Amino acid sequence: MEVWPVILFYKYVPIADPEAFAAEQRALCLSLGLKGRVLIASEGINGTLASRPERIDNYVRRLHDDSRFRDVAIKLSHGDADTFPKLVVKVRREIVTLGVDDLKPDQHNQLVPSHWKRMLEEDPDAVVLDVRNRFESDAGKFKGAVVCEIENFRDLPGYVDRLEFLKEKKVLMYCTGGIRCEKASALLRSRGFKDVFQLHGGIVAYQEQFGNEHWEGECFVFDQRMTVRIEEDLVQIGRCAHSGRVTSRFVNCLHDPCHRLFILSEGAERENPDHRLCPECLASGLSVATADYLRPAEESDR
Repeated sequence: MEVWPVILFYKYVPIADPEAFAAEQRALCLSLGLKGRVLIASEGINGTLASRPERIDNYVRRLHDDSRFRDVAIKLSHGDADTFPKLVVKVRREIVTLGVDDLKPDQHNQLVPSHWKRMLEEDPDAVVLDVRNRFESDAGKFKGAVVCEIENFRDLPGYVDRLEFLKEKKVLMYCTGGIRCEKASALLRSRGFKDVFQLHGGIVAYQEQFGNEHWEGECFVFDQRMTVRIEEDLVQIGRCAHSGRVTSRFVNCLHDPCHRLFILSEGAERENPDHRLCPECLASGLSVATADYLRPAEESDR
């Protein structure tokens, strides 16, 4: 299948009329035959798109022609025509949902990957904090990172109390592309964390420069690829939730009120069809035959 570039970008910047800007973005993306997601709010834009190289280049030029987005960093990976099933352009209250009012994203404490890496290597008091979702960390993380047992980013405000042991530490936080860190940093500082630093550009920017140095596993992405790897030579940490086998294959629990993402090896699924239920649902006595509201055709809704 033809390789398509996949771009990831965001910027916190005031947008006076999100609905009108969303209509412009939708029309532009449709005219170029792009697929992916663009989220727009009064606080900015958050997008990931895929198409043929010349069409992506055209989109990036048009985006940079807008003075509000002239300096938007474009992070690049590789996919294909199936990376996204369709185009979605939506107006949201936030471009990444945290649900804390009057919290302005932090942009003063970002470290470029080389500086962040040097601090990680040279400062014995520094602690690496992964502010992504639980299942993302299951697939890959920086070695020794403290991970957050949350299912969604909006769960972070209720989880912060469990990070109290880091309050007097130097915190080096990271996420996939940087967008969640800007809000997570502001949240932690509002709760009394004083020494917080963000990885500018996130995992994607770091791996462009340093590959898998200090990194284990694969990087979770919110599209049909599910995970990507920057180098073939890596320490694989993904484990099947039922068998413990090494794998990075994600599925959704078929019990729809749960629908939880978890890692499942093909072998474990062949051995027992009930392994398509997450361990918690299976332990509750459910089976694939008895679980309610099965929607396997919609398991790609993420």
